Amino acid sequence: MATGRRVWREELETFIFNAFQTQGLPSADSQRIARLMSQADLQGSDGHGVIRLGQYLKRIQSGGMNIRPEIRVVAERAGTALVDGDNGMGHLVVSRAVEIAADKARTAGVAWVGTRMSNHAGPASLYVRMLAEQNLIGIYYAVGNANHLPPWGGMEMLLSTNPIAMAFPRGHVEPSVVLDMATTVAAYGKVKAKARRGEMMPEGWMIDRQGRPLLDPNRAEEGFLLPIGGHKGYGLALLVGMLAGSLNGAAMGRQVIDFNADSKSVTNTGQAVCALDPGTFGDLDALRHRIDILVGEIRNSTRLPGTDRIWLPGEQSHSKIAEYSAQGIPLSAGIVGELDRIADQLGIPPVSAIA
Repeated sequence: MATGRRVWREELETFIFNAFQTQGLPSADSQRIARLMSQADLQGSDGHGVIRLGQYLKRIQSGGMNIRPEIRVVAERAGTALVDGDNGMGHLVVSRAVEIAADKARTAGVAWVGTRMSNHAGPASLYVRMLAEQNLIGIYYAVGNANHLPPWGGMEMLLSTNPIAMAFPRGHVEPSVVLDMATTVAAYGKVKAKARRGEMMPEGWMIDRQGRPLLDPNRAEEGFLLPIGGHKGYGLALLVGMLAGSLNGAAMGRQVIDFNADSKSVTNTGQAVCALDPGTFGDLDALRHRIDILVGEIRNSTRLPGTDRIWLPGEQSHSKIAEYSAQGIPLSAGIVGELDRIADQLGIPPVSAIA
């Protein structure tokens, strides 16, 4: 029986790369996807990293995803673009959207790039971090790949977790401020991760169809996720979906395919990337200084009794990256067992534990 283990990020990246190579993806595409997926685990986004590998492989093997997509711009102006992903891996489509948005923002000051015919792309923070690393402010919206949220007061699940991410470039001293949040109390990937680890969900994540708390992640299909802030979260999920889905001609509402249950149908996932050049508003060094001061004020502000630290958005992921880079990424026994089965099925070396 498999046991949990810690692995180096490079080992995990190589394993993912090898898995996709067996499916016929171009080497450069496999490398990019593997790097982004392993980065998700490195930063602690374990609901969107290697845990999704089996799901991606099943979709590829079922013909539900294009392994050699022609990702192209189908509409464009100075500060906008619409990217058709040709049903390719979402990591590839959104990475391309980020590249276009960054290029346009350097010229126009701000850029908005939408995607259609994309797929699940992992955690939203990956893409806004890319922009922050280029000294750009990044904003990202997406339509989730399965509906788990009904409209406020309803029971039919017409909305997804529809995430939002934003990143503000680092100061002179402080790291980038990175917000990555679902419009539900918990992302569905966290529910899946709880199930894999054999853990129960806390009260407040989900309710059943009688409105009672649902705590067992293995019974998630019996209920639905709760929005953040009640009706406000529902409204936010709806508008994010309109911006990332409806605007781009991507799936929204009843058109959304549950890729957890359907590995063959084209998902036509939509995302939106916005890049803003802060240099448009003044001196970048002066802005970095202001960010350092603001972050320091928040972190060092008066705390409630029993509170050890005030965290800034993205700081815990930043800490995870440092910890896991030094000590290895922890994988649960359930994940290790699945990866070992994938290795056997594909005839590739398994992920080695840290000696």
